[in-house]
Amino acid sequence: MSTENSSTAVTEEIPNLLITPTAQEYLKDLLEKQNTPGIGVRVFVENPGTPRAECCMAYSAPDEVVPTDYKQDYPEFPAYIDTPSIPYLLDAVIDYNKDRFGGQLTFRAPNSKVPRVGPDASVEERITYVLQSEINPGLAGHGGNCALVEVVEDPEHGLTAVLKFGGGCQGCSAIDVTLKQGVETTLKQHVPELARVVDQTDHSQAEGAYFK
Repeated sequence: MSTENSSTAVTEEIPNLLITPTAQEYLKDLLEKQNTPGIGVRVFVENPGTPRAECCMAYSAPDEVVPTDYKQDYPEFPAYIDTPSIPYLLDAVIDYNKDRFGGQLTFRAPNSKVPRVGPDASVEERITYVLQSEINPGLAGHGGNCALVEVVEDPEHGLTAVLKFGGGCQGCSAIDVTLKQGVETTLKQHVPELARVVDQTDHSQAEGAYFK
């Protein structure tokens, strides 16, 4: 695979989107059916950097390519990445898993809801990144979510992250286990200066709780 920026402007971040060999084979077959010489795929993120972010892929004929597109050449076709989506597609992987029913194309983009933070990012930015990229995808399986309220310097306990849970996590009877064994452990691994994580959620409202 080779990459190039079709724009004369310098791209600050180089996309490292990976389309696996099985996904390449699947996409090649789809593209051949379009009977359009030079056709490729376009990869982009709708509503990037928000909880509503959605990773998308579409056909891209040669006359639809624009100068600002970032091009990745695969053996059988080109992939074009919308420049505004580049920070949100870092470490993204498009894969195709075969099974007895045919198979499924999957698109994993851990930075789509919030772009990867740099070394100079604040504690708040780093915590938000971990919540969005690692913790909330797991909580979403139970219809839950978690957001940072604030970071405070507690005189007794040190740097403390105050969180608020929502959805299926609000009022859930297993929230203490989720907080201590899941959320707090993960946050401390990525933000080592963090001393404590506390929950500010009103769990008396348990109408949508996953476990009651």
